Amino acid sequence: MQGEAFLFIANYHALTTVTDPRLLREYTLDVALDFLACGLDPVRTVFFRQSDVPEVTELTWLLSTVTPMGLLERCHSYKDKLAHGIEPTHGLFAYPVLMAADILAYQSNIVPVGSDQKQHVEVTRDIAGKFNARFGQVFTIPEPSIRDSVAVVPGIDGRKMSKSYNNHIEIFGDEKDTRARIMRVVTDSKPLAEPKDPDTCNVFGLYRLFASPEEQKALAARYRAGGFGYAEGKKALFDKVHAYFEPFRKKRKELEQDLPGVEAVLAKGAERARAVARRTLAAARKASGID
Repeated sequence: MQGEAFLFIANYHALTTVTDPRLLREYTLDVALDFLACGLDPVRTVFFRQSDVPEVTELTWLLSTVTPMGLLERCHSYKDKLAHGIEPTHGLFAYPVLMAADILAYQSNIVPVGSDQKQHVEVTRDIAGKFNARFGQVFTIPEPSIRDSVAVVPGIDGRKMSKSYNNHIEIFGDEKDTRARIMRVVTDSKPLAEPKDPDTCNVFGLYRLFASPEEQKALAARYRAGGFGYAEGKKALFDKVHAYFEPFRKKRKELEQDLPGVEAVLAKGAERARAVARRTLAAARKASGID
């Protein structure tokens, strides 16, 4: 890894869709446990709760004063969320400004994103450029880092896997729930005897994420030979998923027994993040005349 990585739990952003305070606290803790169980190293990564860095919310307002309405109206994510029935609040509409503050507060120069998230970085670049043009050079203009080789992970309904769509497979789900979700992966209706195309199958698309090249080749041959049911493919997928994530489930259970230790990790991360965000906010306040 080059440079210093900042990774946060976006609980301010979550308020646009999560309205139950108990659930928000639960989800926030879940994210912390999940990331640490999956191997995130808090020594090499600044890991924190978004809400533990209040400088970001003040910076959001300063950035809002230079953000054109048209820029936000063109954001795909806002339109997508409305299409899925989410209430059109100001928070949802102004979501990209808070996202820009999350990036600019730490003078980020590289933002790793998927190709479908590139627009958010472009919006951030536009906002930073407008602020710098009006008040002087305050913010680093970030660049997106997109790995073309990273494919979109299909969800159980065939769309991009996302908790927002409830089409995901839980890494830390129990055996019964994981099996049930995998058995719901959408397939076509070809009969058992008919040959099938692994390259267009959601089950095989997930299987190849966990299987060796030899295992992929063997299962693909069974698809194409005919006499192979999708239920068999789903069983093979479940076996791979369940075995692969067993060490992560074990680590998470250990972390659940040391919640003060998890809280200490987040507090230390917030301390490191605030040290950077304070300097950025001070520069933005001074440039705009708020100091």
